Amino acid sequence: MTTPPLLTLSGLTKAYPGVVANDDVSLTITPGEVHALLGENGAGKSTLVKMIYGLVKPDSGTMQMHGAAFHPNEPRAARAAGVGMVFQHFSLFDALSVAENIALGMEDAPKLGTLSKQIRDVSEAYGLPLSPDRIVGDLSAGERQRVEIIRCLLQDPKLLVMDEPTSVLTPQEVEILFKTLRKLSAEGTAILYISHKLEEIRSLCDSATILRLGKVVGHCTPSETSARDMAEMMVGSMLKTPLRTGKTQGDVLLDLQGLNAKSPSAFGMPLRDISVQVRAGEVLGIGGVAGNGQDELLAALSGENLSDPGMILFKGSDIGQLGPIARRSLGVLAAPEERLGHAAAPDMTLTENAMLTGAVREKLERRGMLNWPAATRFAERIIRKFDVRTPGPGNAARSLSGGNLQKFVIGREVMQRPEVLVVNQPTWGVDASAAASIRQALLDLADNGAAVIVISQDLDELMEISDRFAALNEGRLSEPRPAQGLSVDEIGLMMGGAHGMEVAHV
Repeated sequence: MTTPPLLTLSGLTKAYPGVVANDDVSLTITPGEVHALLGENGAGKSTLVKMIYGLVKPDSGTMQMHGAAFHPNEPRAARAAGVGMVFQHFSLFDALSVAENIALGMEDAPKLGTLSKQIRDVSEAYGLPLSPDRIVGDLSAGERQRVEIIRCLLQDPKLLVMDEPTSVLTPQEVEILFKTLRKLSAEGTAILYISHKLEEIRSLCDSATILRLGKVVGHCTPSETSARDMAEMMVGSMLKTPLRTGKTQGDVLLDLQGLNAKSPSAFGMPLRDISVQVRAGEVLGIGGVAGNGQDELLAALSGENLSDPGMILFKGSDIGQLGPIARRSLGVLAAPEERLGHAAAPDMTLTENAMLTGAVREKLERRGMLNWPAATRFAERIIRKFDVRTPGPGNAARSLSGGNLQKFVIGREVMQRPEVLVVNQPTWGVDASAAASIRQALLDLADNGAAVIVISQDLDELMEISDRFAALNEGRLSEPRPAQGLSVDEIGLMMGGAHGMEVAHV
């Protein structure tokens, strides 16, 4: 007998000014099915799941849950119908405990004592051990995700929607998560899974629906389809592999000498005695589990946080006491991990965001007067070069999908021709085609003589583009090693701190 569907979407359409986000989308999910939703950035995945979760109302089309009409007008109604959602960006309060955070996201939450017992029981039953009394600010990224998942599980979901759930997890944490999801699937919970990590899709998912430009363009069985084939279905063309010319490296451009820095956050990680040199034409890849000093390192190199004299040298000159604008004028640029709110101002247009970091190097300002036509042209060049899906440079940054905003942020820095570029999570939440383009842009920068530091939790990315690899652990940097030939076990040891006390002197 055929299993009756849990959720049926029929002809869902949603349009915004200048773009049709979803165009006549139909799909079916059965109980216990792990269903992947694939597509390029801007393909319409987020809009679709927001309609399922009651955050967005469709313009036309219908939804059915267990054969009955389903049209949630808010997330509370979706949760009441059995839909849980774990977002890519966690919505947690650092200063509160696990139990307090979970209570805030529940309707009619029980008393904290009762809730704490429920958290322990559910976390142990699903292999996600978590103490309800721990302060969220002290948790790793993987543990924070557990908080979000357990909050959903306590409400007994029939459908669990997961948006890029492994983007901040270590390989070990990914395996724990997958065991949990397989257990949920075996118990009859359906999972709608969004990810750009196609090998994970092949390992986990039973079926996949592919969106392109808001339309369903295909379906496949991931275990029987190669990652490359799925990527090419998503983009509708052949996928390009990043290439290097292999030019000889030049002089030392950036020299860190015993860099120490306190974290501005009470829950951050101080940097401890980091020493490393990066040469012209080199890509230095820095890996590590989230929360081990990545944000603090970027802030120290960008000039957001100043350093003691003698710790950061650019072409032999001390720049530790220079702020971001002064460093940019010299050619030291950076792109932080948090694209919305840190790398880009959400309510400003793309033109305004281009002006924010490009004013000096693109000569968009003279004697205090801002040249807005030139800024618009700069934004338009970024949009064209990096295939940013947006109606135009006058649109606000928050109107872009996460991946498209990421392309804009990285493109904005790359096109300013930096001599040193530091990027944190350059392809976070970006589809396979766009990720390849961003990586190629970083390789091209290095080939043209820039020193590039790529901080990332995507080990495949780091191995693909890095000349040397180092790992951050508890604010210390391991000694960089040639990336070519490094084994997964060696990388894991470096990330776990086996070489944590070896400070790199290169």
